Amino acid sequence: MIVQLYGTRGSIPSPLRTREYIQKVTQILELVRKAGPDILMDIQKFISKLPPYLTHVVGGNTTCVSVTPSNGRRMIFDCGTGLRVLGDELMRKEFQNGEGKIALFFSHTHWDHIQGIPFFKPIYIPGNELHFYSPYPDLQERLERQQSPEFFPIPFSALASTKLFTCLSLGETLDLEGNCKVSFYPLKHPGGSFAYRVEENGKVFIFATDAEFTGEDFDSVTEMKPFFENADLLVLDAQYTLDESFQKFDWGHTSYTMAVNCAVAWNVKKLVLTHHEPVYADDVLDIILEEARAHAVSLGNSSIRVELAVEGNVYKLS
Repeated sequence: MIVQLYGTRGSIPSPLRTREYIQKVTQILELVRKAGPDILMDIQKFISKLPPYLTHVVGGNTTCVSVTPSNGRRMIFDCGTGLRVLGDELMRKEFQNGEGKIALFFSHTHWDHIQGIPFFKPIYIPGNELHFYSPYPDLQERLERQQSPEFFPIPFSALASTKLFTCLSLGETLDLEGNCKVSFYPLKHPGGSFAYRVEENGKVFIFATDAEFTGEDFDSVTEMKPFFENADLLVLDAQYTLDESFQKFDWGHTSYTMAVNCAVAWNVKKLVLTHHEPVYADDVLDIILEEARAHAVSLGNSSIRVELAVEGNVYKLS
């Protein structure tokens, strides 16, 4: 099973700004000046020693995650603006000829999780087959409303691919081709949201964005353990600092502190913090990552791996 991140921002797209770009370049040049010109004799070695926030861009696209099981039949979890990038990649393959098949799963339908659909090129190609899965019986109607004339020039009904909708029932496990199974679990979020658990050949990936866990909810965290426990990879909402989570109580998102608490309680092997606050620059997110890692150690768990969700990151579970 291969998991790839195409969008990791929360709430609204937040592309890298010129000021942030100049700050990165300036800091790199200052490090070169301190080290002396000889450091550039081996540029790759120099780059490998830079702080992470200077060697990568976390990215500004909203939530979109791709999962490819061993049978090669790709699944998409949420359709934020990262879906456009994924769609462009798919168009290099069978989707450009109208021969593609793909499954799309939705945690919920707030704008930042569906706004990529009108820009997903494969959905315009006759012959492509898109299977839409969610626990929402009116998912098709919601997507149609997003593309009503007031908001978008092309109606959903004009998208020429074959679009099939399946409403999932609570407690249902979806058996896909091969040994891949998908189940889901309700989360606390305004309007509702759902986590998805993907299992294949003994490996477990869980996608749980737009969820609010607080200290008061820790009993429910324990109740959720059968769904979340022993995940090899958990991509979890961690939009806020602890202080922000108090200021924005009931907004439907989790602090990175609570995200670590949950992952430790659920015996997760690797936690990836996602749905980043749109105002946070990469250097701020790197500080948050280090604090999250330190918090895991303070809980007595030094084995869990904690990472930032970064656009383009790939995780192979095998």
